[in-house]
Amino acid sequence: MPEVHDSPNAWVAEHIRRFEETGGRPRPGVNDLLLTTRGRKTGELRRTALVYERDGDRYVLAASNRGADHHPAWYLNLLADPYVTVQVGTETFRAYARPATAGERPRLWHLMVSVRSEYAAYQQRITREIPVVLMEPVPK
Repeated sequence: MPEVHDSPNAWVAEHIRRFEETGGRPRPGVNDLLLTTRGRKTGELRRTALVYERDGDRYVLAASNRGADHHPAWYLNLLADPYVTVQVGTETFRAYARPATAGERPRLWHLMVSVRSEYAAYQQRITREIPVVLMEPVPK
């Protein structure tokens, strides 16, 4: 089994630890998941914790990077290799991740903002458009 490297960000690494300790429920009332991508430069497996919402069978993410002017590494990694590993609660599965299309994005962006209002504030203070990502489980 290849080694998985957790986010070097101390806050995110702590969140991952709490996720594991609580069986995937680190913040009651918040939909958190762990996302593992393959590093586009190193080829190493990289893991981060993210907020998600459901859209039918799909999982929706906002690549907000907490309002930074650049895309998060996990987003750039999945653009290079869209096959990712997702953990929701205690369930782990493979998924195919892709940016929402221009037609899909408005509805899905509204969905994410309705869950986490800070996304709207992030978007107002930066010039890049925050991508919305759809992840669909890969059939076994």
